[in-house]
Amino acid sequence: MAPDPYTVVVGVSPTSKSPTALQWALDQARHHGGRVVAVRAWQLPRSAPPSTVAQGTSAGRVPTATSLESQARQLLVEDVEHVLGPDSGVEIRVIRGGRRKSLVKAARGADLLVVDAPRALTTGPMFAHRLVYSASCPVVVMPPHISGAPPSWLQRLSVAAGRQTLQSLGSSGRPGLSPRQGRTD
Repeated sequence: MAPDPYTVVVGVSPTSKSPTALQWALDQARHHGGRVVAVRAWQLPRSAPPSTVAQGTSAGRVPTATSLESQARQLLVEDVEHVLGPDSGVEIRVIRGGRRKSLVKAARGADLLVVDAPRALTTGPMFAHRLVYSASCPVVVMPPHISGAPPSWLQRLSVAAGRQTLQSLGSSGRPGLSPRQGRTD
Protein backbone atom coordinates (compact mmCIF):
# COMPACT_ATOMS: atom_id res chain seq x y z
CA MET A 1 0.00 0.00 0.00
CA ALA A 2 1.57 3.30 -1.13
CA PRO A 3 1.60 6.22 1.32
CA ASP A 4 -0.56 9.24 0.55
CA PRO A 5 1.30 11.99 -1.33
CA TYR A 6 2.38 15.09 0.55
CA THR A 7 -0.73 17.29 0.45
CA VAL A 8 -0.98 21.06 0.80
CA VAL A 9 -4.50 22.45 1.16
CA VAL A 10 -4.84 26.15 0.33
CA GLY A 11 -7.87 28.31 1.05
CA VAL A 12 -8.59 30.58 -1.91
CA SER A 13 -10.43 33.82 -1.17
CA PRO A 14 -13.10 34.84 -3.68
CA THR A 15 -12.07 38.49 -3.30
CA SER A 16 -8.25 38.43 -3.37
CA LYS A 17 -7.79 35.06 -5.14
CA SER A 18 -4.99 34.40 -2.58
CA PRO A 19 -2.11 34.61 -5.10
CA THR A 20 0.71 34.41 -2.56
CA ALA A 21 -0.87 31.53 -0.66
CA LEU A 22 -1.48 29.61 -3.91
CA GLN A 23 2.05 30.11 -5.20
CA TRP A 24 3.62 29.27 -1.84
CA ALA A 25 1.47 26.12 -1.54
CA LEU A 26 2.44 25.02 -5.05
CA ASP A 27 6.14 25.59 -4.31
CA GLN A 28 5.87 23.55 -1.10
CA ALA A 29 4.05 20.70 -2.82
CA ARG A 30 6.60 20.58 -5.64
CA HIS A 31 9.48 20.64 -3.15
CA HIS A 32 7.99 17.60 -1.37
CA GLY A 33 6.79 15.83 -4.52
CA GLY A 34 3.19 16.31 -3.48
CA ARG A 35 -0.05 17.90 -4.57
CA VAL A 36 -2.08 21.04 -3.94
CA VAL A 37 -5.78 21.12 -3.18
CA ALA A 38 -7.37 24.57 -3.67
CA VAL A 39 -10.46 24.96 -1.48
CA ARG A 40 -13.31 27.42 -1.35
CA ALA A 41 -16.35 27.34 0.89
CA TRP A 42 -19.79 28.10 -0.46
CA GLN A 43 -23.18 28.53 1.18
CA LEU A 44 -26.79 28.84 0.21
CA PRO A 45 -28.16 32.37 0.52
CA ARG A 46 -29.27 33.03 4.10
CA SER A 47 -32.77 34.21 3.23
CA ALA A 48 -35.21 32.09 1.32
CA PRO A 49 -36.16 33.45 -2.09
CA PRO A 50 -39.50 35.22 -2.23
CA SER A 51 -42.48 33.34 -3.60
CA THR A 52 -41.98 32.88 -7.32
CA VAL A 53 -45.67 32.48 -8.05
CA ALA A 54 -46.60 35.89 -6.64
CA GLN A 55 -43.95 37.61 -8.73
CA GLY A 56 -44.52 35.63 -11.91
CA THR A 57 -40.95 34.29 -11.95
CA SER A 58 -40.44 30.76 -13.10
CA ALA A 59 -38.99 28.28 -10.61
CA GLY A 60 -36.13 27.69 -13.07
CA ARG A 61 -34.62 31.07 -12.19
CA VAL A 62 -34.26 30.34 -8.48
CA PRO A 63 -30.70 29.12 -7.91
CA THR A 64 -30.42 25.55 -6.68
CA ALA A 65 -27.73 24.10 -4.43
CA THR A 66 -26.33 22.26 -7.44
CA SER A 67 -26.12 25.40 -9.57
CA LEU A 68 -24.54 27.40 -6.73
CA GLU A 69 -21.95 24.68 -6.13
CA SER A 70 -21.21 24.50 -9.85
CA GLN A 71 -20.81 28.28 -10.01
CA ALA A 72 -18.46 28.27 -6.98
CA ARG A 73 -16.38 25.51 -8.59
CA GLN A 74 -16.13 27.37 -11.90
CA LEU A 75 -15.08 30.61 -10.16
CA LEU A 76 -12.44 28.74 -8.17
CA VAL A 77 -11.09 27.11 -11.34
CA GLU A 78 -10.87 30.54 -12.98
CA ASP A 79 -9.15 32.09 -9.94
CA VAL A 80 -6.55 29.31 -9.71
CA GLU A 81 -5.88 29.49 -13.47
CA HIS A 82 -5.55 33.29 -13.23
CA VAL A 83 -2.89 32.96 -10.52
CA LEU A 84 -1.03 29.76 -11.47
CA GLY A 85 -1.91 29.23 -15.12
CA PRO A 86 -4.13 26.64 -16.79
CA ASP A 87 -1.79 23.65 -16.38
CA SER A 88 -0.89 23.95 -12.69
CA GLY A 89 -2.24 20.50 -11.79
CA VAL A 90 -3.99 21.90 -8.71
CA GLU A 91 -6.98 19.89 -7.50
CA ILE A 92 -10.15 21.97 -7.06
CA ARG A 93 -12.53 21.37 -4.17
CA VAL A 94 -15.58 23.39 -3.12
CA ILE A 95 -17.17 22.56 0.20
CA ARG A 96 -20.61 23.61 1.38
CA GLY A 97 -20.40 25.45 4.69
CA GLY A 98 -18.59 28.24 6.48
CA ARG A 99 -14.98 29.13 5.71
CA ARG A 100 -13.33 27.78 8.84
CA LYS A 101 -15.24 24.51 9.03
CA SER A 102 -14.74 23.90 5.30
CA LEU A 103 -10.99 24.46 5.54
CA VAL A 104 -10.69 22.23 8.60
CA LYS A 105 -12.66 19.51 6.82
CA ALA A 106 -10.53 19.79 3.67
CA ALA A 107 -7.29 19.70 5.70
CA ARG A 108 -8.08 16.39 7.45
CA GLY A 109 -5.26 14.09 6.46
CA ALA A 110 -3.31 16.90 4.78
CA ASP A 111 0.27 17.79 5.65
CA LEU A 112 -0.17 21.56 5.55
CA LEU A 113 -2.94 24.18 5.35
CA VAL A 114 -2.14 27.59 3.80
CA VAL A 115 -4.34 30.71 3.94
CA ASP A 116 -3.96 34.44 3.45
CA ALA A 117 -4.38 36.60 6.54
CA PRO A 118 -8.02 37.69 6.68
CA ARG A 119 -8.58 41.23 5.39
CA ALA A 120 -11.58 42.18 7.52
CA LEU A 121 -10.98 43.14 11.13
CA THR A 122 -14.37 41.74 12.11
CA THR A 123 -13.38 38.19 11.14
CA GLY A 124 -9.62 38.61 10.84
CA PRO A 125 -7.75 37.81 14.01
CA MET A 126 -10.34 35.43 15.41
CA PHE A 127 -10.69 33.52 12.13
CA ALA A 128 -6.98 32.74 11.88
CA HIS A 129 -6.74 31.98 15.59
CA ARG A 130 -9.70 29.59 15.51
CA LEU A 131 -8.40 27.97 12.33
CA VAL A 132 -5.00 27.25 13.92
CA TYR A 133 -6.65 25.62 16.94
CA SER A 134 -9.14 23.62 14.84
CA ALA A 135 -6.88 22.24 12.13
CA SER A 136 -5.38 18.76 12.32
CA CYS A 137 -2.20 19.84 10.49
CA PRO A 138 0.21 22.80 10.60
CA VAL A 139 -1.29 26.07 9.35
CA VAL A 140 0.61 28.77 7.46
CA VAL A 141 -1.01 32.21 7.47
CA MET A 142 0.39 34.61 4.88
CA PRO A 143 0.72 38.07 6.50
CA PRO A 144 -0.70 40.97 4.46
CA HIS A 145 2.75 42.58 3.95
CA ILE A 146 3.96 39.34 2.32
CA SER A 147 0.84 38.72 0.28
CA GLY A 148 0.83 42.29 -1.04
CA ALA A 149 -2.57 43.16 0.39
CA PRO A 150 -3.34 46.89 0.42
CA PRO A 151 -3.55 48.50 3.86
CA SER A 152 -6.92 48.07 5.54
CA TRP A 153 -9.13 51.05 6.36
CA LEU A 154 -8.05 50.68 9.99
CA GLN A 155 -4.36 50.82 9.09
CA ARG A 156 -4.92 53.91 6.90
CA LEU A 157 -6.95 55.56 9.66
CA SER A 158 -4.30 54.90 12.31
CA VAL A 159 -1.53 56.31 10.10
CA ALA A 160 -3.58 59.45 9.44
CA ALA A 161 -4.41 59.85 13.15
CA GLY A 162 -0.75 59.42 14.08
CA ARG A 163 0.33 62.02 11.52
CA GLN A 164 -2.32 64.46 12.79
CA THR A 165 -1.23 63.90 16.41
CA LEU A 166 2.42 64.60 15.56
CA GLN A 167 1.46 67.78 13.71
CA SER A 168 -0.61 68.93 16.67
CA LEU A 169 2.19 68.22 19.12
CA GLY A 170 4.70 70.03 16.93
CA SER A 171 2.68 73.24 16.87
CA SER A 172 1.24 73.18 20.40
CA GLY A 173 2.22 76.09 22.60
CA ARG A 174 3.29 78.15 19.59
CA PRO A 175 0.54 80.67 18.91
CA GLY A 176 0.03 81.61 15.32
CA LEU A 177 2.10 78.72 13.96
CA SER A 178 0.09 76.65 11.54
CA PRO A 179 0.89 72.95 11.18
CA ARG A 180 2.32 73.61 7.69
CA GLN A 181 4.77 76.22 9.00
CA GLY A 182 6.02 73.88 11.71
CA ARG A 183 6.86 71.06 9.27
CA THR A 184 10.47 70.44 8.43
CA ASP A 185 10.06 67.82 5.71
